[in-house]
Amino acid sequence: MAIYFLGIGGIGMSAIARYFLQCGEKVYGYDRTPSALTEQLQEAGAILHFEEDVTQIPDEVEYVVYTPAVPKSHKEYNYFQEHNIPIHKRSEVLGKLTDGHPAVAVAGTHGKTTTTAMLAHLLDPYRKITAFIGGIAKNFDSNIVIHKDFDIAVVEADEFDRSFLTLHPSIAVITSMDADHLDVYGDRSHLIESFQLFANQVKDTLLVHEKVAGLVRHPHKLVYGVGEACDYRIGEVAMEARAARFTLTESNGNTHRFTIGVSGMHNVTNAAAACAVGLLTGLSDEQIHRQMETFSGVKRRFDYQICRDDLVFIDDYAHHPEEIRAIVTAVKRLYADRELTVVFQPHLYTRTRDFGPQFAEVLSLADHVVLLDIYPARELPIEGITSQWLLEQISSKSKILVSKEMLVPYLCENRPQVLLTVGAGDIDRLVPGIKAGLE
Repeated sequence: MAIYFLGIGGIGMSAIARYFLQCGEKVYGYDRTPSALTEQLQEAGAILHFEEDVTQIPDEVEYVVYTPAVPKSHKEYNYFQEHNIPIHKRSEVLGKLTDGHPAVAVAGTHGKTTTTAMLAHLLDPYRKITAFIGGIAKNFDSNIVIHKDFDIAVVEADEFDRSFLTLHPSIAVITSMDADHLDVYGDRSHLIESFQLFANQVKDTLLVHEKVAGLVRHPHKLVYGVGEACDYRIGEVAMEARAARFTLTESNGNTHRFTIGVSGMHNVTNAAAACAVGLLTGLSDEQIHRQMETFSGVKRRFDYQICRDDLVFIDDYAHHPEEIRAIVTAVKRLYADRELTVVFQPHLYTRTRDFGPQFAEVLSLADHVVLLDIYPARELPIEGITSQWLLEQISSKSKILVSKEMLVPYLCENRPQVLLTVGAGDIDRLVPGIKAGLE
């Protein structure tokens, strides 16, 4: 079968494309810009192009997968419609690939990628899994783990565009339900309603973080967190630069001790969910500990670029105020005696508008703030919503708006003690240059 991916460079789309390539199918695709992911797909045999050009669509294409990030006005999208070639959302295809298999799905407005990667790494030696991860898991150097004859699927369940409603997992985790994607949901109440619909589709066990436990119903709901009433209670947390230790106590009193290969309280919380799923699926303490201790993280999630006595540089995908709060809090806890510089690239005009005061509040936790212009992604500008508008609300003792071209010279001239780059746009493409400039 010849399959065409419209928007193939996305992290979720590229994982499914790699799955089909591994299964021996012909894969074609379009994306707006080349990237490391598209290069890897081409090396694996995919035939791609980067111009919106229907003449480059092969005649043999009989099945199309698209991402909702592609506008309906796209020439190639309309070509497939006009020629009656079946078009399927990425989430529909993911649902079909996992249907008929026991699945573990991880949902949440943040924390889901790291938790999914942890679960994939945890289960891989002991189960035949296929995992679809919304980031590059360092242990696999990939966003997908493939066993053709898998007996369990591990899936990141994305709430954007209600994509996760195509999934019917045996076990699911909900990490968080902060207001986000308000361009899709309108308000948080509709977002929560969608999470409840997802919970209704969970066949066996729903594991929910304590902060959102009261927002969803399920006949077999278990709660994890630090509270005394949690079914899986986190305790005795000890943090290092690149590791953390904690205990996990079940409601029956059994206490387990685990070490993870990443730092930050948010990662301890993610690990608690992953370890709880491990226990629910019958893994022993020793099996869980062995894997979690060797978990090395996800690219762009608390991702150390430089770790020296005189300079620390961490890159992170955080693009929601609560995600930024988590990473800033973790970094300040580890390096309390040093000044923190945060470089932030806002993602989407609507998100910047909807959470402007919250962004300003969490960014003000840093000693120095450097803003880049808003990354528009799929959106047109909104009058009055700019990075300058956001900058004026920040109360840090030093703050500045710089262009992408001037970022490296600025950082080299104003050398940070601890540097954190955050954002979901194209700020990741600046990271190698920042690293080289500072080193």
